[in-house]
Amino acid sequence: MSSENARPTMWPQRDGTPVSCRDKLLVLHENHEEVRTVLQDAFEDAVLMGVDEAAMRQILIDVVNTLRSPHA
Repeated sequence: MSSENARPTMWPQRDGTPVSCRDKLLVLHENHEEVRTVLQDAFEDAVLMGVDEAAMRQILIDVVNTLRSPHA
């Protein structure tokens, strides 16, 4: 990604090939933007309320690391 707001240039499938379906790409891009916005808002709120930036980043990383795969 070239900038902090850039979305991935490729969405790899489990076999490493890129997702190419336009409808899937549209959903992936919309989801990426929505998640980025929600995370940014939560991060800003926490920092403005006095939470340490590094700690908040780790808290958000921990949230991502606990996501469950639908293939599990």
